[in-house]
Amino acid sequence: MRILFTIPHYYAPDGRARHGSLAGSADRRRGYVLACLSRLHETFGGWQRLTHSAHPFGGIEANQALRHDIDVVVCTTQGRHLLDGLPPGLCRHHQVQTTEPRLLGYDCHAVLRNGLGSYDWYCFLEDDLLLADPLFFAKLQWFLDFAGDDAVLLPNRFERDVARKLYVDGALRAPVSAGFQDRGDRPVLEASVLGLSLAFSRGDNPHAGCFFLSEAQMRHWSLQPWFLDRSAAFWGPLESAATLGLMRTFRVYKPARRNAGFLELLHADNRNLRLP
Repeated sequence: MRILFTIPHYYAPDGRARHGSLAGSADRRRGYVLACLSRLHETFGGWQRLTHSAHPFGGIEANQALRHDIDVVVCTTQGRHLLDGLPPGLCRHHQVQTTEPRLLGYDCHAVLRNGLGSYDWYCFLEDDLLLADPLFFAKLQWFLDFAGDDAVLLPNRFERDVARKLYVDGALRAPVSAGFQDRGDRPVLEASVLGLSLAFSRGDNPHAGCFFLSEAQMRHWSLQPWFLDRSAAFWGPLESAATLGLMRTFRVYKPARRNAGFLELLHADNRNLRLP
């Protein structure tokens, strides 16, 4: 398959902000970006090998059934980024002139729309998310076949620290998505996969900092009147770019708590685990 990944990236620390693009050391943030890009290539890219005595230099090909043709585009603005010095070939750098860096995710949406017809999957993820499941898109395709094109499955984000694992997008004190999605419409889906009984639920907090759409889904979304409206109505501009348009267009699910790890990805900045 051909997969297009888009990643918004901005770094201009002011020492007071909560989000990583405005806080933390440059070395730490650059490390997150490098890890994000590297994991995509390691997990889905073309250079995957198995050591072999007859081929001492590079080994022989591996994971042919799980590899994909990936295209990674990082969107930046105002020259405020940490891409300089990263190894070449990890991404294409797309510079835009947006007046509000926190809305940079919407420029990623435009890149996805402009790629329609050339890819099988259209993806968005924040620059500190690490995706390392080679079956990720096989699971997404299974869910589409099971739930229909009007449903989107998002992964659960987690943070880790030694032997601890924390899923970070749980229920919030006040409902935040009631005006954007009807959770009463097929609130839970259940299925049997590999002998496991799994559930997928529509939570009040569907945010995951990412999304993954088929070509048909991306095309459908791009035709909606709210596409590229640059709204910040869901929590804030960063969260809205990742989640608001999906809620307005699709039924959005995540793996339920009892099987949260069915589809997941790592949030590299474990700031929730560091909270007292």
